[in-house]
Amino acid sequence: MTDAQSRARFIALVLPLLLLAGAWGSQLIGGLVPCEMCHWQRWPHYAAVVVAALAFVVPGRSSKVAAIVTAAVLIALSGLIGVFHAGVEYHWWEGVTACSTMVTGEGVSTDEMLRRILAAPVIRCDAAQWSLFGISLAGFNAIFSLGGAGVIAWLIGRAR
Repeated sequence: MTDAQSRARFIALVLPLLLLAGAWGSQLIGGLVPCEMCHWQRWPHYAAVVVAALAFVVPGRSSKVAAIVTAAVLIALSGLIGVFHAGVEYHWWEGVTACSTMVTGEGVSTDEMLRRILAAPVIRCDAAQWSLFGISLAGFNAIFSLGGAGVIAWLIGRAR
């Protein structure tokens, strides 16, 4: 592999790992509760990590490049979901969901389930829980994911 391809492979693995670490950190340490669309943005990153990790172990240059490109597409997909989510938060357009909550109730009475539902926080997808310089977490995901995917594509193109 060329140096550019090696750098692209590194970015394809590290970028989604860092973005997922930020998402999980804001949830577990920062106390933010992700909405449904926040979770949607995480799924392509999980897949990108797996595919990018494969780029380190699969034999053959073309297989490695294919894995890197696939990871970049998955990262970009998360970024596009981030653009959509940020647009919902900024009220540029309407989202497909207004809110979500997670309540489980296996083996509990109907009254207990109702109590849990009423006590559960309602997490709105159209209201940013946190922002910096007017940019929400969804907006930052869009910027870093689309920017990173662009850098990966540029590095792969440069190597050809």
